[in-house]
Amino acid sequence: MKGTMNTQVTRGVLRAAAMMLVVAMSASAHHSFAGQFDNTKSMEIEGELIEVRWANPHAYLKVRTADKVVWSLETAGASQMVRSGVLREYLKIGDKVRVAGWPPITSAREIHATNLLIPDGRELILFRGATAKFAKGVTGSYDYARKREGDKSRPELGLFRIWSFTGLSTFLVPEDINTNFNLNTYPMTDAARQSVAKFNRAEDNPTLNCKAKGMPMIMENPYPFAISKKGNDIQIQIEEYDLVRTIHMNQTAAPRGTKPSLLGYSVGRMEGTVLVVTTTNISYPWFDQAGIPQSEQSTLVERFTPTADGSRLDYTVAVTDPVNFTRPVTLNRYWLDLGETIVRYNCKESK
Repeated sequence: MKGTMNTQVTRGVLRAAAMMLVVAMSASAHHSFAGQFDNTKSMEIEGELIEVRWANPHAYLKVRTADKVVWSLETAGASQMVRSGVLREYLKIGDKVRVAGWPPITSAREIHATNLLIPDGRELILFRGATAKFAKGVTGSYDYARKREGDKSRPELGLFRIWSFTGLSTFLVPEDINTNFNLNTYPMTDAARQSVAKFNRAEDNPTLNCKAKGMPMIMENPYPFAISKKGNDIQIQIEEYDLVRTIHMNQTAAPRGTKPSLLGYSVGRMEGTVLVVTTTNISYPWFDQAGIPQSEQSTLVERFTPTADGSRLDYTVAVTDPVNFTRPVTLNRYWLDLGETIVRYNCKESK
């Protein structure tokens, strides 16, 4: 690095198992960075902010250093940063800024930016988990995603409320698979293993664009969703990609001739306060971001279980796919009622 560019390398604190979790279960804010950035190291640059693209699933900035090198910066999504207190108006073209983040694995001039120091002395935290590097006071708190308890004041709502991701709940995690999250421990068929072997995590990740994710991957996302009644059916409104799932409550199976679709066809029933949903006819070809495929023979059985006080929603999904798994795979997670609202998802792809 030249001129005012300052590179600082630190030892990583993530264990190998945690890294595998990032790769296999998208623990880094629902888009895997494997093959693009090295989150065990840190680097810094200084320069002029010359471009801001305020969008989801990630915002993008460009900074030109004193030696005229232009760096592309990838950050958290605009929706996540706004919830943390980092606003678009803080990022002004022409400002001199200082940036810290994860360096690229390749020779590309790109950084996954975690910290940004702006001219008024404020340090903006751009990514969940980052700590102050430049200033004593920071702007950007992701405490909303670290809460351990949800709202217990409205137990009468039960299932029907807005549910929020919390970093403590993790993403979809295998229930009965080796805790090192090693892909080799998945009960994959030979065909699935061959597909995974050909998968390039840096180039083939199906979420590195603005194409909506399908089931079951969409349920891993870090944004709120609302469960509500619509006539005799139940609707799940998902902020990410502005998707809506319809759960048909007066049916036991998809009608004959139903064509496969991104979210599939879902039928549901109530077992007391637990919503049980069976989804078939899914056209989405991926089980996860690590390259495990999904066939149209896949069947998902989800259980949405609210606590008695309505503050927490426990979730399991059992995936049966005879083409890709030798036995069912069960994943689980939970959400909390954090009193959030759902906003429109403004997805823009990087240039």
